[in-house]
Amino acid sequence: MHKLVRGATLTLTLISGLLAVATPSWAQDAFRIAGVLPLSGAFGIIGENMRRGVTIAIEERNGRVLGKPIEVSWDDTETSTQVAVQKTTRALSREVHTVFGEVSSGSTLAMMKLTDQRKVPHLITLSADDRITGSDKSRYAFRTSNTVAMENRMIGEFAQRQGSRKLYAIVADYQVGRDMWTALKADFESRGIQVVGMDLAAIGTKDYAVLLDKALRSGADSLMLLVVGGDVVTSLKQGADIGLPQKMRVMGTMLMDETLGQAVGAVGSVGVNSTLRYHYSQDTPRNKRFVEAYKAKYKELPSQYAGEAYDGMSWWLDTVESTGVWDKEKWVDAFRTSVRKDSVEGEKRMRACDNQAEQPGLFGIAERSGDGPIVMKVTERFTASALFKPCN
Repeated sequence: MHKLVRGATLTLTLISGLLAVATPSWAQDAFRIAGVLPLSGAFGIIGENMRRGVTIAIEERNGRVLGKPIEVSWDDTETSTQVAVQKTTRALSREVHTVFGEVSSGSTLAMMKLTDQRKVPHLITLSADDRITGSDKSRYAFRTSNTVAMENRMIGEFAQRQGSRKLYAIVADYQVGRDMWTALKADFESRGIQVVGMDLAAIGTKDYAVLLDKALRSGADSLMLLVVGGDVVTSLKQGADIGLPQKMRVMGTMLMDETLGQAVGAVGSVGVNSTLRYHYSQDTPRNKRFVEAYKAKYKELPSQYAGEAYDGMSWWLDTVESTGVWDKEKWVDAFRTSVRKDSVEGEKRMRACDNQAEQPGLFGIAERSGDGPIVMKVTERFTASALFKPCN
């Protein structure tokens, strides 16, 4: 009898051990986040600011959610979709709870295929391609930031209000840039704004001088500069050499903020008009706390990339906490119908129909006060109802 009991005990012990091995490791010891971002290359400046925003969101929770420590791994995609896919695949093999990223919409869409297949929540706070929460939407992918359609509505309205009559465009030569320009061109023309010329610029272009000179000689009163990341700095620095912002109305989506203004310099920045995903001056209690924490840690004001990353990650972690359970399907269900009343930008609502956050939009102009740094003055604010079509 004792031998049978000892045998049964041994068998149960072995089974328990096997079950422990078979149980997904993510449900045991920590809440793991994979930050898959460009930390080098043309978009490196954006990715680094996003990492900072996420860091503040985690630190304000004392690094814990659902009673477990939060562990973050940062993987550099090197501004390459191929690398982004490789790094995401590796992250998913580590049984992470959340994937965060990317910057490029092309990379994000490729990553979404992997996170959807593995049913892992995927938080997006920058990529704007409408397909992300449109034709290619996924139950597990959530965007807490702007869409292309939202950005287009803001910039079209801005150009019309500012009295633009003739417009030249320089557009980043990648899928989202081309798609965005197609929609923008149609919108400009519908508003009576003549498009007198357009050039595509490869990501990472080092010489914008010829393109900018063409824009100045075109007779256009406005320049739509649809570039991102390091290309913003390159193009506007070279524009400073020819007094571009003083000769044309320069505008774009996410074209300027305080961080970029510091990199570009005053001559190339002052007068540049841009949509803003976020601005540190927003008068909300959460934003004031965020700005204070960011300044204390990084000794500067948060950029729009940092603000959006903080807002999305903070919202997601609060939602996970609110479920009280270690169940990713319940986290996803809760986030799909959540409302963020105290967002850094005002109220945001997640739409269950497409996992897209409805939110207000901002537009600003770069200014300089005396010898101080470049600051963005918010000149336009658009309501969510003016920027988003109702869910079908």
